[in-house]
Amino acid sequence: MIQDIYPSKLNNQYENTEIAEGDYIMYFNEKGEMLVHDDSAMPVFPQWQEDIVSVPTYLFSIDDKKFFLSTGEEPNEDILPHYSYYSIRDTRDKLQGADVYAAFTAYHLWKWYSDNKYCGGCGHKLNHDLKERALKCDACGNMIFPRINPAVIVGVINGDRILITKYRTGYAHSALIAGFTEIGETLEETVAREAMEEAGIKVKNISYYKSQPWGMAEDILVGFYCEVDGDTTIHMDENELKYAEWVKREDIVLQPNNLSLTNEMMQMFKEGKR
Repeated sequence: MIQDIYPSKLNNQYENTEIAEGDYIMYFNEKGEMLVHDDSAMPVFPQWQEDIVSVPTYLFSIDDKKFFLSTGEEPNEDILPHYSYYSIRDTRDKLQGADVYAAFTAYHLWKWYSDNKYCGGCGHKLNHDLKERALKCDACGNMIFPRINPAVIVGVINGDRILITKYRTGYAHSALIAGFTEIGETLEETVAREAMEEAGIKVKNISYYKSQPWGMAEDILVGFYCEVDGDTTIHMDENELKYAEWVKREDIVLQPNNLSLTNEMMQMFKEGKR
């Protein structure tokens, strides 16, 4: 999955530190597209140079590599030639390994910073806290922390078949039942509700599998397997899905990469490990 970068390791602890030559700097335009080198043989992300005009914010490190977010002007093409802006989805397909994880995590933080410039309580401009990853309103003391949306991925099992779906819009490959947790709801209740809403299926024996950060949507994904309870007739939500069927293990078509929790859960079932 995207976070499986061993032996490398993400250190997401905030530091009030300054950028130095050789550190990486992540640029996003107003559309949320990321600046990436066009040649995969070169460093994927721009490295800091003294002649780059920017006011960087520390993001995280991977091993001994520090990553910063540019909060200033876009770089001059003469200084950073052969770099282009790519959407986060295109970046996912273009990069590999720890670079994808860095891109997703940087995007998550960029989105949070860009969405939170003013205090929702009093309207004053927010400032970066110097001790932790937070935005602080000096006028009223309001503190805002990074947004993380909890969502479930659900493998509904019916004997030697699993419920495979495809979204009506957006991602075109095979998927599982999925959805966001609502206010006052447990994750297990989300599993049961989403299975009923998307496929009209009751479930039982809900068991936790694994979780995954998914920065491109500001999510924390939580995977569960469960079994169909009673009637196996699918009543698909046609507003959200264009496909929902019970699929045998050997007939499961996996996603084109191994980045997602969804794909790993489908693969585990396909290989008879669940």
